Amino acid sequence: MSEASDHLADNINVTAAVQFIEGQSDPNERRYVFAYTIAIHNAGSAPAQLLTRHWLITDADGRIEEVHGDGVVGEQPNIAPGDTHTYSSGAILETPVGTMEGRYGMVSADGIQFDAAIPVFRLAVPGVLN
Repeated sequence: MSEASDHLADNINVTAAVQFIEGQSDPNERRYVFAYTIAIHNAGSAPAQLLTRHWLITDADGRIEEVHGDGVVGEQPNIAPGDTHTYSSGAILETPVGTMEGRYGMVSADGIQFDAAIPVFRLAVPGVLN
């Protein structure tokens, strides 16, 4: 990556909030359902558009699922300077604990492509971890 794309990537801050969905989960069937809300904040001085996503979803048994695709929940949002784009989605694991992390493929208003990191966050059934 170039210095310009590194700088652009540093301006995109991604946070996640996770909720266990007990009513849709079935531990006897090794089905643990989680909802998560992602906030993507553009702390830079130029607009950026989210084009693609790449997720690594890891369960407690070490299984890794890779997910690639265009946009997020059917959108390729433009995020203006100072704005935050939020969306909600979900994941199903076979274990009560796991992690998600990845990156968004972005493009700046002047056409520079860059990856914005999605820091690792935990999916965990309440009370399973101390």
